[in-house]
Amino acid sequence: MDEALKENMMGALENVIDPELGIDIVNLGLIYDVELNDEGLATVTMTLTAMGCPLAGHIEQDVRGALEDIPEAKDVDVNIVWDPPWGKDKMSRYAKIALGIPD
Repeated sequence: MDEALKENMMGALENVIDPELGIDIVNLGLIYDVELNDEGLATVTMTLTAMGCPLAGHIEQDVRGALEDIPEAKDVDVNIVWDPPWGKDKMSRYAKIALGIPD
């Protein structure tokens, strides 16, 4: 997958908002990787801010929906991982400012 396509996919994922925090999942640092194989399967490796997040299914569905508009992505697999664990250090400067977290 070329870098432009990966950036396009990450841009689409910026439209997925964490319902509890009101910030997109890319700037929150929840997306660890996005890959697309030759058959058009997009694999999103991501985490959540906490295990047992009650909105995990909602976020996963939004991730799938965000990538539906990418013509190269025929199907989407969302791989939720817990290692490495998410922490505030993974957040972008934008997300930290929006949430009032010191940089």
